[in-house]
Amino acid sequence: ILPLMTKQHTSDDRIGIYRREDTLVYELSGDWKISSGLPVAAQLKNDDDIEALSKVRFDTTKLGKWDSSLLHFLLDQLEYCRRKRLIFQTEDLPEAAKKLITLTQIEAAQENALGDISPRVRASGRATITATLGNGIAAWITFIGEAMLSLIRLLKGKSRLRRCDFFAVVHECGPNALPIVSLISFLVGLIIAFLGAVVLQPFGLRIYITDLMGNGILREMGAVMTGVIMAGRTGAAFAAEIGSMKVNEELDALKSFGISPMEFIVLPRLLALSLMMPLLTLFANIIAILGGLCIAVQMLDISLDQYLQGMQAAVEVEDFLLGIVKAGVFGIVVAFAGCLRGMQCGSSADDVGRATTSAVVTGITLVIFCNSLIDVADWILASRGLY
Repeated sequence: ILPLMTKQHTSDDRIGIYRREDTLVYELSGDWKISSGLPVAAQLKNDDDIEALSKVRFDTTKLGKWDSSLLHFLLDQLEYCRRKRLIFQTEDLPEAAKKLITLTQIEAAQENALGDISPRVRASGRATITATLGNGIAAWITFIGEAMLSLIRLLKGKSRLRRCDFFAVVHECGPNALPIVSLISFLVGLIIAFLGAVVLQPFGLRIYITDLMGNGILREMGAVMTGVIMAGRTGAAFAAEIGSMKVNEELDALKSFGISPMEFIVLPRLLALSLMMPLLTLFANIIAILGGLCIAVQMLDISLDQYLQGMQAAVEVEDFLLGIVKAGVFGIVVAFAGCLRGMQCGSSADDVGRATTSAVVTGITLVIFCNSLIDVADWILASRGLY
């Protein structure tokens, strides 16, 4: 150990300042109490001396009793080190003071994170995002696996699913959803037909509005809009219901009785929405086509027979089936999103709100994502003449 050198005189006899090569050493002695007054800030004033320093440490071998006055002094020195870009060493401080200084440094780092992001912080952020995505994917895989096992037990007749619960959820997902699905579908049909009329009429191609309505509604918008509606309505309801059960410890009560929440709570909702989505989409397609018919008759002077014949010529069975397949997939992903977020809910009312919001966002995102995948797969199969 190198000897201490060049002691600096201060106005506070409890503080001694020494130089040890590139290290500034504070020797703290005696009792540090509020009743004795706050310590006087003590740093080197000579810029040449400061530039030769790289670290600041403390010698507390002679330190007596202390309270917040010592922390006041240490925080003052910490700020000094930040300004002069010196390393603030806490190894020799009392354990309690060291913990408090560490917490202060963490809070300061969080406040400056957005303003001064180092490569190490960016790397840490990337690692955190990667870990979060990995955990999310793992949670999805685990949840899907548990749902498949529950479905297998149901097919074997060993599930705890109750018929009355299943039909109650079917009623909530199906008939109770018809009013909002009808309204949105009719308006979407009006909008698509109106845009088609505005674009096609100047070119004398008004009859092709049937192609636009047939392909646009049956292949895409009917299933997508129904999926979005059900994600905001039913997916959110699933997350809120299951989240509230978790907050009230009802899921724990089921487990204590040996009843699987996946079979008793989740499985009826998955099956109900998966079955109802194709039927709701079929109903939404009919309503949207009727909305397009209103625009065709009023703005384009197309008769009912022309509209129906054009629709029959423009639409093939594959287009209709593609929309129904999409609806089934959307029902599955929306139900999975709502139930998974509900099962992941925390133990407070705020957590229920966050779970509900997350269920809606996840459901809508998955609907759009799955729609894109199905369209790409359909295009690849069609281009290779596989159907």
